[in-house]
Amino acid sequence: MATATKKKGKVKLQPLGDRVVVEREASEERTAGGIVLPDSAKNKPSRGTVKSVGNGRLLEDGTRGEMQIKVGDRVIFTSYGPETFTVGEEEYLLMSESDILAVITE
Repeated sequence: MATATKKKGKVKLQPLGDRVVVEREASEERTAGGIVLPDSAKNKPSRGTVKSVGNGRLLEDGTRGEMQIKVGDRVIFTSYGPETFTVGEEEYLLMSESDILAVITE
């Protein structure tokens, strides 16, 4: 079981069941033509890094299903699925594992 720990404080994030905590990647500051974008004009990326995972979905037979996602994975997720929350100055997303569409590998 993994937990996300905030380095400046003692905050631990432990999602339950098949939930995942993701830190969204930073959005682009400039367009391809070099125009600086204000915060209100930036698109929020649908990519991020997994910071913490739950212990899996509870199955009908009482066992837990294994999570396909692990801490540190870079993922692409649906834009409508996650719940946004803030811990200190950092913004995180809480979503179900099914809201994650793909794992980015390089």
